[in-house]
Amino acid sequence: MKIVPIDEVQPGQILAQDIKRADGIPLIGQGTELSENLLRMLKNLNIESIAIDEGEKKEEAERKKIFLVDDNMTNLTTGKEMIKDKYKVYPAPSAKIMFDLLEHIIPDMILLDIEMPEMNGYEAIKVLKSDPRWFEIPVIFLTSKTDEGSELEGLSLGAIDYVAKPFSAPLLLKRIENHLFTQTQKNQLKDFNNCLEEMVRQKTAQVFDLQNAVLNTVADLVEFRDDATGGHVARTQQYLQILVDKLLANGIYSNETADWDMNYLVPSAQLHDVGKIAIRDTILNKPGRLTLEEWNVMKTHVTIGVEAIKKIEQNIKGHAFLHHAGRIIAAHHEKWDGTGYPYGLRGNDIPLEGRLMAIADVYDALISNRPYKKPISHDMTRQLIAGGRGTHFDPALVDIFLSVAHQFVAVSRDV
Repeated sequence: MKIVPIDEVQPGQILAQDIKRADGIPLIGQGTELSENLLRMLKNLNIESIAIDEGEKKEEAERKKIFLVDDNMTNLTTGKEMIKDKYKVYPAPSAKIMFDLLEHIIPDMILLDIEMPEMNGYEAIKVLKSDPRWFEIPVIFLTSKTDEGSELEGLSLGAIDYVAKPFSAPLLLKRIENHLFTQTQKNQLKDFNNCLEEMVRQKTAQVFDLQNAVLNTVADLVEFRDDATGGHVARTQQYLQILVDKLLANGIYSNETADWDMNYLVPSAQLHDVGKIAIRDTILNKPGRLTLEEWNVMKTHVTIGVEAIKKIEQNIKGHAFLHHAGRIIAAHHEKWDGTGYPYGLRGNDIPLEGRLMAIADVYDALISNRPYKKPISHDMTRQLIAGGRGTHFDPALVDIFLSVAHQFVAVSRDV
């Protein structure tokens, strides 16, 4: 043991003697590992020097910490003597001092007297259980009450056990030992579950990244063949994201969007033109307007894409990505008034994902250069989409588009 000025004590050193208040009540028990917070508290108490162990006592630092809270000095002294050989004991003569200590030390357990002045044990445990810092600290009530009602009240407030006074040393030690063992098992299980959740999260992220990489490659293949629409897939995805964000923010079609999986909705839009892979180059890249016969062939890219998704779904059942992709592919060329293709759906019979994609797709087609047309301005495109309200497009979604059209300009310029 060595007496050291408080300013020379280093965090991590072990206290060799109790530190007591002026009235003799211990504040910090022998064997405590001194943290920066504890050293700061000691300086605030104007303690100038303390006794520390000269040798390293790792076993002391690793001992479980117990708060013993009781307004009776005899109970504090007796209780500490009973358990100090196995645990680091922090006596506190009131709930207030207990809460002061909690700002610096998180114990492994609290032994809490019920009948105390100012704040009794029932009031104290309510505060403990309402604070996330202290919620999980196990509390054993100490009381001379033996009636069933008092015990039930204590347990209902979150205490894990009841120990009657006067203390029986073997019984008190066994109760503490059993509950600390249970708490250790709970903590280990919690750590295991957290590790397991993190492993699942990482594996899910890997699968998600792999899926997006495959999708990006497929989308790139489509654009590679349809070289007149460079950047179309990337731009339409961003347009769709803007529309979806605004739709959700405004609470429009909340019943339809309630079951959407937002992790997969927008990424699935990459496949909206996947069927174009099967359209021959003489039609896909024809430098001019298509004939009626060629146009009918071009329109089959929708049903080809739908069939491709169905074949995948035969092996992968119920995946949200495939669900959204299938609806976007099938419906993004349908029109609100029923004159679209390939199914001639009308109004709300058109899946909402397809109605949203229709606006994103048409916007990009209008502002982009094509072999058969020159690009038109954003303002003109905005007017044309507004003019399609109730005929080509869902009126409610046109209103959404008009409120965010300025964001489309930035995407069209940057992507």
